[in-house]
Amino acid sequence: MPAPSPATDGLVVMGRVVGLFGVRGWVKVYSHTREKADLLQYPIWLLNGAEGWREYTVAESREQGPGLVAHLAGIEDRDEASRLVGADIAVRQAELPPPPPGEYYWAQLEGMRVVNEVGIELGRVSHLLETGANDVMVVRGERERLLPYISSVVKKVDLVAGEIHVDWDADF
Repeated sequence: MPAPSPATDGLVVMGRVVGLFGVRGWVKVYSHTREKADLLQYPIWLLNGAEGWREYTVAESREQGPGLVAHLAGIEDRDEASRLVGADIAVRQAELPPPPPGEYYWAQLEGMRVVNEVGIELGRVSHLLETGANDVMVVRGERERLLPYISSVVKKVDLVAGEIHVDWDADF
């Protein structure tokens, strides 16, 4: 159940406003969630703009063709909506349902230390990529490494310690 964007002050970026839809203040939305419509489950979105994060109530939303569209309360025309294009959409991490046992949101993993089985720190998780075959952790340390997020590589995730233990040679 990934949310492939970093948590910022308790926020998890879940999507982005990518365009305008009609003339009545609706916007086109790109969702980062695995199932694109999952973003529509959240009635409050936080959008970042020039003044920082601002809270919006989702008045209406729906799937529209290959994407999503939404009307945010207080945004009543195309000109107002145009100021939102390019803004990230976040929700509070506390609003996310707990993932099933043994699964983690990407936002929980990003920033964690990655240590191999002999105790060598490989770096920190910068972000994750969805490749189709399996997810990949981008680990940045003295150099960048791409580690497959699979059970034969990821041996333990310790959220309390902020560490991911992996079976990975430091020379790879």
